[in-house]
Amino acid sequence: MKFFSYRIWMSVPLAALMLVTVSRAESAAHTPDAPQPVQASAAKPLTVQQQLQRAAHMRFSIPQGPFHVELPHSHNPFAAYMPSTVPPLDLTNSSRLRDLELNGKLYLSLREAIALAVENNLDLAYFRYNLPIARTDLARTKAGGVANGVNVGVMENTPSGAGGTFGSGGSAGSSSGGAGSAGASAGGAGGIVTSTLGAGTAVHSYDPQLSAQAYIDHTTQQLTNIVTTGTPLFHLNTTEAEAAYSQYFPLGTNIHFDYQGLRQTTNSLFNATNPTFQSAFQFYVFQPLLAGFGFGTNDRYIHIARKNLQLTNLGFRAQVIATITEVEDIYWDLVNAYENEQVKEHSLQFAEKTLQDDKTQLKLQAIPELQVLKDEADVAAREGDLTIARANLQLNELLIKNALTKTISNSKLVDMPVIPLTLQPPQDENAGRPIKALIAEAEKNRPDVAMDQIAMEIAQRSLRSIRNELLPSLSLYGEYAGQGFAGVPNPNCQGCASIPFPNSFGGAFQNSFNYSSPEYQAGFQLNITLRNRIAKSDQFRAVLEYRQRQVQFEEQKKNILFDVQNSQYALQQAQARVLAAKKERDLAQKTFDITRKEQTLGAKSSYDTLVAQHQLAVAESALTNAETAYAKAQVDIDRATGDTLQQVGITIDDAKAGVVHNIQP
Repeated sequence: MKFFSYRIWMSVPLAALMLVTVSRAESAAHTPDAPQPVQASAAKPLTVQQQLQRAAHMRFSIPQGPFHVELPHSHNPFAAYMPSTVPPLDLTNSSRLRDLELNGKLYLSLREAIALAVENNLDLAYFRYNLPIARTDLARTKAGGVANGVNVGVMENTPSGAGGTFGSGGSAGSSSGGAGSAGASAGGAGGIVTSTLGAGTAVHSYDPQLSAQAYIDHTTQQLTNIVTTGTPLFHLNTTEAEAAYSQYFPLGTNIHFDYQGLRQTTNSLFNATNPTFQSAFQFYVFQPLLAGFGFGTNDRYIHIARKNLQLTNLGFRAQVIATITEVEDIYWDLVNAYENEQVKEHSLQFAEKTLQDDKTQLKLQAIPELQVLKDEADVAAREGDLTIARANLQLNELLIKNALTKTISNSKLVDMPVIPLTLQPPQDENAGRPIKALIAEAEKNRPDVAMDQIAMEIAQRSLRSIRNELLPSLSLYGEYAGQGFAGVPNPNCQGCASIPFPNSFGGAFQNSFNYSSPEYQAGFQLNITLRNRIAKSDQFRAVLEYRQRQVQFEEQKKNILFDVQNSQYALQQAQARVLAAKKERDLAQKTFDITRKEQTLGAKSSYDTLVAQHQLAVAESALTNAETAYAKAQVDIDRATGDTLQQVGITIDDAKAGVVHNIQP
C-alpha cells in the first residue's frame, strides 16, 4: 500500500497571512497559492480538505449516474422488430469537479485527479461502449451469426502524458482479424489480408424462419379447342395459401415444414368437382454426418464471442491502467511546472530586492553603476524565465483539466488555476524487489498476458473447426408428406362418375394428415470435392498462422521481462538522481548562505550573492525535475507490473460504472 503525502494549509485569522510548511530549505520558494478559509477558527483551523468538503456540502452536489447500457429485453413479441435506442451522451462533468473548486481555484490531490479521470476521461468513456458491443456480439452468435469482433486497442487520444501502454491493438477475434493481432502492412488483394480465424463450414441462423404467402388469381383464356373444357372462353379462379417453417440446430440439423392449401373454381363442363379443394404438407429433416456436424463446428462463433467478451473486459482493464498512468504523468508534470514557477518567482523577487538595494547603494555612491546594470540584466533574464515557467504551468493546467473533464467549454474552467496538493512522490518498494518477483507479478496482473492466452485458446479451437471443413459432405435426410383432395360435384358435368371425395376444404385438410395418401422418403447425399485444394490450403494456412501466434506469444513473454526490468532500472536511476540533486541543492544552499554572510561582512558583493542565489534556484529546479522523473518512474513500474489499480485504489467495477465511490487516502 502506498501513502501519498499532502501539503496541509492551516487557516489562521483573516488578518494573518496564509503559510504552508514545505520540505525545501527556502520555504518561500515553494509556498503554494493558499485558499482563503471558509470559516476561520483560531482554536481549530480547517485544512484544505475540510474547507473543500464544507464547500461541497454547501453546494448540494448531485452524484453522477453510473454508466449502464444493457441489451434490450422484452416480453412483447413485437419488440424484436422494433429499433432499440441507447441513452444519449452525458457530457456533464461529474460533481466531484465542482467539489474541488474553492475561491475560483481547483485544488487537486493525486487521488482526486485519478478519480476525476475515471469519471470523466473521454478515452474511458469511449471504451465503455465496447462492453455492451461485446455482449451484442454474443447475442448475435447465439442466433448463428458470425462474430463481428470488438476493438480492444487502447485509446490514447488524451494529449500529453508519456505513460507506456500494453500492446493489445486490433480486433478481438472476429472472423477477419485475430485477437490482439499486430497488423503490419498488408500484402493481400487491395491491401487486405483475411485471417483464417473462425473459418469452417457455413453456420446457419438458429432463429426459426416463418414464411407465408397467399394470393387470389383470376384467369380468362380463349380456347380454339373446346374438347377439354366444353367452352370457348375458359375461366379459372384460384385462391392459394402457403406457409413454411424451418430451423437449424447447433448439431447441424435442419428441419423444414411446408403446408399448402388451394381452392379452384372453373367454368369447365368436364370437371367432376367445382370448386376443387387441395391440402398438402411436407416435413423434411436433414442431418450432416461429416462436414458441418457437431457442436464444436456450429458453435464456434459463440465460443469466439464469449472469449471476445473476456478480451473486452481485459482490454478495458488495460485502458483504465493506460489512462490512469497517463493522468499520473500529467499530474507530476503539473507539479513540476507549479514548483518550477514558484522557484522562478522567488528567484525574481530576490533579484528585484537586490536591484533595489544596489540602487540605494548607488545613490550613496557606495558601489559602481556597473553593478546596478548587472542587476538589471539579471532581473530581465529572471523575468523571462518566470514568463516561460508561467506559460508552461498554464499549459500543464490545461492538459490536466482536459484529461479530467468531459468538456472544458466553460470559460471559467478554462481560466481556473489548478493547485496540486500532492507534491511529493511516495516511496516505492519495487526499486529493491527481486526482478523475478516483479516478473511473476506482471505475468499475474497484466491484462495483456491474459489476453494473449485467450487469443491462443481461440486459435487452438479454430484449428479444430477448420479441420472439419476438409471432410466430404455426407448427410442423411428423411421426408414425410401427405395430401388430401375435396370438391363439390359439378352439376354441369353430364355423365361424370361420382368420386368419393369430401365436399369441403376441412375434409381435404383432414385427409392430408390422416395417412390416407402418405409419401415418405429416406436417403443420403454425398458431395466430394476432388483434390479439395481450397479447403486444404485454408487448413494448412490456419496451422501456419497458429505457429505465428505461438511465436508472438513467446515474444510477448520476453517483452514483459525487458519491460519490467527496464522500469526497475529507470526507477533505481531516478532514485539515484533525486539523491544527487538533493546533495547539489544542499550544497547550493550552503554556498548561498555563506556568500550572503560574507556580503554582510563586506567580503562579497551583492552580485556574488545574486549569482549564488541563481545557482540555488537552478539546483532547486533540477531537484524538482529529478523528483518528477522519480514519480513517473514509479508510475511506470506500476504499469509494467500491472499493479496500477491496486496502488491507486481504483476498482474495475467503479471504472466500468464511471463513478468512484471510495478514495483511499
